Amino acid sequence: MPQIEPRKRPLAVNPIKSSQPLGATLACLGIRQAIPLLHSSQGCSAFAKVFLVQHFREPIPLQTTAMDQVSTVMGGDENLAEALLTLCSKSCPALILVATTGLTEAQGSDIERVIRQFRQHHPEHQATRIVPLNSPDFKGCLESGFALALEAMIQHLVPANGPGRVASQPRQVNLLVGANHTPADIEQIKEWIAAFGLTPLVLPDISDSLGHLVEQDFSPLTLGGTPVSAFDQLGASAATLVVGRSLARAAKRLEERTAVPSYRFDHLMGLEACDRFIHCLQTLSGQPVPDTIERQRAQLQDAMVDTHFQLGLAPVAIAGDPDLLLAFGDWLSQMGATLVAAVTPVAQRALERLPCTRIQQGDLADLVEMAQEQGAELLIGNSHLASAADQLRLPLIRAGFPQHDIYGAHRRCWVGYGGSAQTLFEIATARLHADPHRISVYHSPLSQKRDNAEPHACTGGCP
Repeated sequence: MPQIEPRKRPLAVNPIKSSQPLGATLACLGIRQAIPLLHSSQGCSAFAKVFLVQHFREPIPLQTTAMDQVSTVMGGDENLAEALLTLCSKSCPALILVATTGLTEAQGSDIERVIRQFRQHHPEHQATRIVPLNSPDFKGCLESGFALALEAMIQHLVPANGPGRVASQPRQVNLLVGANHTPADIEQIKEWIAAFGLTPLVLPDISDSLGHLVEQDFSPLTLGGTPVSAFDQLGASAATLVVGRSLARAAKRLEERTAVPSYRFDHLMGLEACDRFIHCLQTLSGQPVPDTIERQRAQLQDAMVDTHFQLGLAPVAIAGDPDLLLAFGDWLSQMGATLVAAVTPVAQRALERLPCTRIQQGDLADLVEMAQEQGAELLIGNSHLASAADQLRLPLIRAGFPQHDIYGAHRRCWVGYGGSAQTLFEIATARLHADPHRISVYHSPLSQKRDNAEPHACTGGCP
């Protein structure tokens, strides 16, 4: 069992971490007619917005209380109250997620008190649901901010179940998905659930709000996603499916409020994890596994056979949030690869079960150092790792957030039988083209191809 080594540098040389407010914003984007409001300076929200726009290539609704040097010292309560009144008056959102940042957390801002006072002074805006969230960016990472936002929404929006309400909708299931899932991942999971005749209530559903063509030039609110009214229906479901270890507290909170049993999965990458999920759906629905899913499973087995020469004993270095590390670590180790280095921005006890020789809490500079020491031949991480990969002359598989130097990152499906197979193909291809001992293309001296040859001299008879 590997030990998680604490951070050894006094500063982040090449940061890997995305902040908790950014994760909270991402979770709010999966709710329909909602808007995230960061109680912060304009710089904090601008930084988060740039990352989200570059990754999803979509307009991102995000507001800030625009604290300046005076409100930072004297208090920003008036900024928050004014921002809430402006948003409610102009846009009438269904939900406002008020998230703090490191600035307001260090200041000691009491956002719940400000929201209570706003409710008392403006009862005409009771239709807008407001969820407060403490999400300092000097703690945690994108993944933990996402999970905290989901937990806060469950706490403030899900009513406690009455007697006999559980499973009153026996064909309906709740689906909680972690921050490391792309819109394409969520669509794949929804298709699987629907294939068994079940109806999923997804929290949050970024597959419906990000990654599709919008008809409006600009909207101050989210377009698509899970409606706020769905929170009232969670208690009637037959079960809750939770994908992502980071959502453990949110899942526990939902189970306490609704008494709906939950089934938890760390990830859906690889044969074993997908089999467990499909078996769960089969048990809940009472229906046999559809032929299409059986075929996808057979295709994954074929991909495992095709690529095992490239992945067997392959030394891999990976950097990412804990859920991402668990997913790739489990799947690649099942294929015989060796995790020689792993770096995470935050330490989680669940990482101790990773089949890895060394786990470091740090940044991308730590990963580069460890990859050189351990002889890694493949890197996995976000786009910030691209320059290090060029420096080390190693292939890079881009995974995680953000990915700003390629198009369609949010359309990449990593989960399920199909996504797992595609991951194997990409890794095997990257190693194939990076192999310094590969056999060069053979050109016979007797070849009749003269594409690059000089025109031969005319011996007569030519026009």
